Amino acid sequence: MSGSPLSTAHAARKAIATRLDGLRQDAGLTGQELAVRCGWHKSKTSRIARALTVPSDADIRTWCAACGADDLAADLIAASRTATSMYVPWRQIHRAGMRRVHESTVPLYERTTHFRVYASNVLPGMIQTAAYATGLLRSITAFQGTPDDVAEAVRARLARSRVVHEGNHTFARLVEEAVLHHRVCEGPDLAAQLRFLRQVMTRPNVSLGIIPLGARRTVWPLEAFYAFDDVQVAVETLTAEVNISEPSEVRTYLRAFAELSRIAVHGAPAHRLLATAIDAALT
Repeated sequence: MSGSPLSTAHAARKAIATRLDGLRQDAGLTGQELAVRCGWHKSKTSRIARALTVPSDADIRTWCAACGADDLAADLIAASRTATSMYVPWRQIHRAGMRRVHESTVPLYERTTHFRVYASNVLPGMIQTAAYATGLLRSITAFQGTPDDVAEAVRARLARSRVVHEGNHTFARLVEEAVLHHRVCEGPDLAAQLRFLRQVMTRPNVSLGIIPLGARRTVWPLEAFYAFDDVQVAVETLTAEVNISEPSEVRTYLRAFAELSRIAVHGAPAHRLLATAIDAALT
């Protein structure tokens, strides 16, 4: 994969800035002249043009009007909103707690037919038990310093996970073997989570691949990502969620998923790795 999801998001913002600055140049205006027409300080013009400040919808309308390009404002605003939605800090997403974000993503989960999930850090939310989810969400809340609504968020997460058992959905999941051993909850709770995972694996609409620690890599460990059909990928970084809908970028993630799937083990070998992890969790 070339480039990171963060660089992709930045490139989208930079493209908007470049288009706006191109309008200024086409209008024959200096940065100072544009600032005067817009009624703001020249430094704001410079920050927007260099993609250091994300322009508001009003900023874009004002900029286009100053350049005599009012007809381009709507398209630029739409493009800017798309670029902004690509990179959303977790602190912004969780500013009122985590329950709402789980509830708000239910429509996306319900309309998705085929989920492909790669996890390099923790087990995917759709297959988490209440105890595992509680331990994880408590850690996230404490680390981010966001409002503590863990109990409500866990209930919302489990409710969203009903798509595993209802409707016409298929799930392909890949996890790094180390994920099975990460103690985001107490040992007995982790063992119970892994037993639950073994049960979920028996469902005809679910496949689980585990990438062994000693596997010969053709794709390096990546940040966790969720692919919703062939149209959208959500990448989870430490500080933000990056949403990708550009077809070529989506195809790249799906290609990475296919490569990772080839180096993963499935079926009986995966069950053996789970059994080993369960024993380790109880020691």
